[in-house]
Amino acid sequence: MKKLFALLMVVGALMFGLSSSAISQSKEDSLKAAKATADSLEKVKAQQEQEKIPAEEKKVEKEKQPFHQVVKTKFIEGGWDFMSTVLICLILGLAVALEKIISLSLATTNTKKLVKKVEDALNSGGVEKAKEVTRNTRGPVASIFTQGLMRISEGIDMVEKSVISYGSVEMGKLEKGISWISLFIALAPMLGFMGTVIGMIDAFDQIQAAGDVSPQIVAGGIKVALITTVSGLIVAIILQIFYNYIVSKVDSIVNQMEEASIALIDVLVQHKVRSEQ
Repeated sequence: MKKLFALLMVVGALMFGLSSSAISQSKEDSLKAAKATADSLEKVKAQQEQEKIPAEEKKVEKEKQPFHQVVKTKFIEGGWDFMSTVLICLILGLAVALEKIISLSLATTNTKKLVKKVEDALNSGGVEKAKEVTRNTRGPVASIFTQGLMRISEGIDMVEKSVISYGSVEMGKLEKGISWISLFIALAPMLGFMGTVIGMIDAFDQIQAAGDVSPQIVAGGIKVALITTVSGLIVAIILQIFYNYIVSKVDSIVNQMEEASIALIDVLVQHKVRSEQ
């Protein structure tokens, strides 16, 4: 009996020791698993932060890019072939527009002041002195005055016809070259749309060659198409602003020519009346 009791005690002690060791082992395993989970979470978090920093740096670098660098990048991405043609339209259109603006600025004269000078010259020195005043004055209004004064010996009616006829000639000179600006305004967006169509065709060719609709392939072709379209529209908008300014300037000078012609006829009529008295 005593041996059986002692054997039970030994077996119980062994079972207690094994259970204690198992519990301690499970606790250690739990701590190790928790520590491993925490380490993995920290690694993931650190990796996300590292990925976030380059993205932010790229964003900052993109924001810091100057305007001309952005334009240069988009020009290259749009393709040099169609982007070059659109750029040529812009350069030629601006060249014609600036030339017209300079010539129209030089053609603008103070008509009231010129009419007063011609009237004073007629009263003081006659027709020849008035011709000298108009010949030394720049602009289409002075040219019309010169043509009218050259026909004063043939009567007021002939002077009026000469002024009207030469006024049409001067108006044609003022409008010379404007049609080229309107051509570039129409041509630039058409070239942009052509680049759009060609970009889409290229995208579908790449899809057909790859045998799969990849977002990268489609996005590349569409990006090129949109860049060419936007470039053509921007060129057309810029040239349209210059075109409208030039047309308004021409209309203003033509109105000055008409008013000055009427004023010249009145001055010549008064001079003829005074000379007959």
